[in-house]
Amino acid sequence: MKKIHNPFTVHKSEDYNCFGCSPDNSLGLKLEFYDTGETLITHWQPKEWLVGYTKILHGGIVATLMDEIAGWVVLTKSKTAGVTSKMEVEYLKPVFITRGEVEVRAWPEKTDGRETTIRCELYDGEEVLCARARVVYFCYPEEVARKKFHYPGVEAFYT
Repeated sequence: MKKIHNPFTVHKSEDYNCFGCSPDNSLGLKLEFYDTGETLITHWQPKEWLVGYTKILHGGIVATLMDEIAGWVVLTKSKTAGVTSKMEVEYLKPVFITRGEVEVRAWPEKTDGRETTIRCELYDGEEVLCARARVVYFCYPEEVARKKFHYPGVEAFYT
C-alpha cells in the first residue's frame, strides 16, 4: 500500500480549501489516501460534532467521505480531474462514532467516454460494511483539467 501525496498543498492556490482533503481547512475532514493498486483507501476518525442522531455519523458526512475518495480515484486512476454528476448511496447500517476509525474504499468500475463510475464502500471501526455508493464523475480532458482545475498530472500524486 502506497501513500498518495496531496500535490495541492505544495503549489497551493488561494482557492484550495477543500472540505474533504485540505489539511488547512479547520472544519474539514483532512483525508489522506492510500493506493493498494486497484483500490484507494482512507481512514478517518468520526467527530462528535458531525453526528445526525445520537452517536451516529450524519448521513451527509457518510456521502461526503465516499464522494471525496471517488474524486481521488478520478485524479489518480483516470489521470484527470472531474466533477460529480451522479451519486447513489445505500445506507446499510448506522455508522456509530463510538466504534472507532472508519475505512472507505473506492475503485473505478467503468469508464464510458468522459464519464467514470466509481464504487465505494464504507466500513465502521468494527469492519462492518455500513454504506456503499456508485459515484459517476464527469471527467475533463487532461489539458482542460490542468488549465482550469490545477490538475498537476498523475505523477504528482506518487512522488
